[in-house]
Amino acid sequence: MFFADSYQHFFRPLTGKYREQVVECLRLLYERLYTAKADYGESLTREQILEIFSEALTRAPQLDSDGSAEPEGRFRGLREQSVWVLNSLVEFGWLEKLVDTATLTVSYPFSRRGRLFTQPLVELNSTRVRTRHRNTRNTLNSLEAFANRGEVYDLIDAWEYSERIVADFTDMIAELEERKREMVREVEAQILVQQATDEFFSFMESRFQPDLAIRLSADSVEKHRDSISRVIGQIRRKDNNRKAEWEQRLRQQLPELHAEGQSVLWLMLDTIEDRMRRACEVKLPALRQALQGFTKRAEIIIRQLSYLQSSTEGAFTDLCQELGASSDRDQLLGRLGSDLAAFQLRLYDPKQTQLWQRNRRQPVNTLVEDIVPIDDDSQRGIVLQQLLDQAFNFNSSDLRNYLSRALRAGKSVSSRDLPLTNARDLLAMSHALEAAAVSQDGSGPFVEVTFTGETASNDYFEQFDEYTLELKTESENRD
Repeated sequence: MFFADSYQHFFRPLTGKYREQVVECLRLLYERLYTAKADYGESLTREQILEIFSEALTRAPQLDSDGSAEPEGRFRGLREQSVWVLNSLVEFGWLEKLVDTATLTVSYPFSRRGRLFTQPLVELNSTRVRTRHRNTRNTLNSLEAFANRGEVYDLIDAWEYSERIVADFTDMIAELEERKREMVREVEAQILVQQATDEFFSFMESRFQPDLAIRLSADSVEKHRDSISRVIGQIRRKDNNRKAEWEQRLRQQLPELHAEGQSVLWLMLDTIEDRMRRACEVKLPALRQALQGFTKRAEIIIRQLSYLQSSTEGAFTDLCQELGASSDRDQLLGRLGSDLAAFQLRLYDPKQTQLWQRNRRQPVNTLVEDIVPIDDDSQRGIVLQQLLDQAFNFNSSDLRNYLSRALRAGKSVSSRDLPLTNARDLLAMSHALEAAAVSQDGSGPFVEVTFTGETASNDYFEQFDEYTLELKTESENRD
C-alpha cells in the first residue's frame, strides 16, 4: 500500500493555504541537494534548511484557504513558519530525520518517495534544455550492442529507451498545446505586440531548435525505424542455443514478464517494433500537427496585434488631427448635419415578423461500450424468453392443420367435440372462431361458423359458447 505507516497523509502539506509556499520550499531544497548547486561534501543542517525555507517563503505567495476542516495557524515571522513547514514535511514523510550517533548532529534528507514526487515539481518550471531526442538513437545503439555482444542488459536498455520515445512525443504535444493556450491568455490580458513576438521567437530558439528540430530531422523515428527493424531481424536469426540462453537470463532478470507459453525475448522485440510503429504512424504526425497549429496561432495573433497597432496609429488618427486643425471644420460639420437631417429610423412591424420554431434534432448515442460476457442467469433468462415466445406463437397455418385433423371424419364438427391432446391443440381450440376468416378469398373451400345458442365446458374451460364448424365449397356458398 502507498498510504501506510508515516505516509498515511502524505499529500496533506500540499492541500492547505500554504501549499504554494510548501512547494517552493521543496523545490529550493531539492536544488540544493541534487542539482549543480548542491555541495555533496556535507549534508545540510537544520539552520541551513530553515534559511532555505525562509527564502522560499519570501518568494511564493500565500493562497486562499480551501475551506478545510483543520485551520492552519498564523505565524509571527518567517522562521516560525519555516519551522512549521520543516516539521510538517518530516511528519508526513517528505523528509527524514537522521541523527549521527557519533557527532549527535541532525540532518534532514529527502525520503525516497519525497524525492520522486519533488522531481516533477522541479522539472515543471525548469528552463534547462533536456536532450530527450536521444532516445531513438539510444534504442538503436543498445540493440546493435546486444546483437554484437549478446548482453541482455543492452536489450533491457533498448526496451526502456523505446518506451520513452512515445512518452516524449506525448509530453511535447501537451507542451505545445499548453504554450498555445498560454499565449492566447497573455494576449487577452495585455495586448503587446513586442512581448508576444519575443516570447514566440524565444520558444523557437530555446525549445524548438535544440530538441524539436532534431527530433524531426536527425533523430526522426522514420529515419531509424528501418535500421531498428534490420537489427531486430538479425537478433531473431541468431543461433537457437544463444536465443535459449538469452531467454533464460531474461526470465531471471524480468520474472514479471514471464508467462506460460510466452517468450520474454520475443515479447520485448515485438514491443520495440510496435512502439516504433506507433511513434511513426501516430505520434509523429500528431506532433507535426500540434507544431503547425502552434505556429499558425502565433502568426495569427502577431498579425492581428500588428494590424490593431498600425490601425490605431495610422490614417484614422491622421484624419482626425487634420479635421481638428482645419479652418473648414465648422463648414464640414454643418454640411454633415444637414445631410443627416433627412435620416429616419424605422423599426420593423412586430406583426410582420415571425419566429420560426427550430426543429430539435434527436440526440444520437455515440457511446461505445465494452463487450461484457453474458452471465449464466442472463443467458438462462434469454433462452426461457425465446421458448415462451415460441410456445405461444400461433398462426393461420397451424389453425388450418388443426381443423383438417378435426374434420377428418366428416364435413362438420362441434366445438364440444374438438380434440384436445396437447397444449398446441388447446391453443388452437381457443382460436377456432378465427377459422371463418381463413381462406375466404373465394379461391377454395371455406369454413362456416354456426352458433347453437348453448354453452359447454371441459377440463380446461369452465364455460364456452357451443358452435358448429362446417366445411363448404364455393358452389355450395353460391346456392
